[in-house]
This record gives sequence, C-alpha cells and structure tokens, in this order.
Amino acid sequence: MTYKRSIYLINPKFQLRLALFVSSLVMILGLVYPLTIYELFSSLVTQTKMNDPLALTSVHEGKISLILSLIGYHAAFVLAVFIVCIIQGHRIAGPMFNLKRALAEICKGNPIKKIQFRKNDHFVDVADDLNTVFNYIQNSREKDLSLLNEVIPDLKSIFNTLSNDKQTILSDAINKLSTIKNRFEQPPQEQEQEQEQKNKQE
Repeated sequence: MTYKRSIYLINPKFQLRLALFVSSLVMILGLVYPLTIYELFSSLVTQTKMNDPLALTSVHEGKISLILSLIGYHAAFVLAVFIVCIIQGHRIAGPMFNLKRALAEICKGNPIKKIQFRKNDHFVDVADDLNTVFNYIQNSREKDLSLLNEVIPDLKSIFNTLSNDKQTILSDAINKLSTIKNRFEQPPQEQEQEQEQKNKQE
C-alpha cells in the first residue's frame, strides 16, 4: 500500500523559509540580466541620439518593452522556483513529521508501527533503518516479557519454602520484577495514573 500525504505545507515554517531563501537568492542573482540589458540599451540610446535622432523614440520604446518582458519572465521564474522549493521542502518536512509522530506514539506506550515514507520523499533509507531498530526493540521487549512471565511464577512457587528473612528479600525482588513487567504491558499514562493512586492511598 502506497503512503500518500495530501497536505503540502506540513511544516509551514521550514518550507516557507526554505522557499523564500532560495527564491530571494534567485531573484537577486537574476537581476543581473535586466540590469545588463538596461546598460546596453542606455549605450545604444546615446549612440542613436548622436547618429540618428529620429530613431531614438523606437529604440527607447524597444528598451522599455524588453526590460518589462525580462522582468515578467524573471518574476515567473522566481515563482516557479518558489513552488519547486515548497514541493522539495515537503519531501523533507513530511518524513520528519512522520517520524516525530511515530516517536510520540512510542512514548505514549502504543504498539510500535512501521514507519512509511512516500516513494519520492527524501531519507527513505532512514525509515528503513529506523524500522529495523524498532523491530529489534519490539522483539527484545516481547522476549523480556516472556521471560518475566516465566520467572515471576517460579519465584512465587518457592516463596513459602524459604525462611522469613529470605522471603522478605524474595518478595522485594518479585515486586520489582512485577513493576518491570507492568512497564511492558501498560502504557506510560496508565502507569502514571496507577502511581498517583498509590501515592494517594499512602
């Protein structure tokens, strides 16, 4: 299933800043051409004034027409660069947004899901690496939880066979292991609520 993203300004601050920076740079550098043409026509006007005063009007009109055309083309080019930058910025900001959302879900204790970037997004290889890491974490968590589910009942089964002082030590160990187990089984928010209830009872 192909992952699609319909909102192009997914991180407006970054995308607009990138687009404005590149467009401004292109606009400033592109002014070289109209200014060069203006200087050439100024020289031509000076020569025409001396050699053929009657043609001065047509040369002047041609200068204005060409300058306006160059400015129009330049403005269209800058606008095109701006739009391209928005699109390219979307291919950078989109993956970062997706990654932040996935990390936020993990912090909430929700199941780790596969991160998907669009085909034309940048950093697609980063998504693959992160998915490998997340799979390792998820598998390690499941293995640790399985071991805890085996160890805790075994410890409880030998509890009554020990002396009182050893029962105290073992009880403390079982409680700590149960706490670790709960971290795997309960989202952080539920753990915080449970801890608050315990504190109120105390």
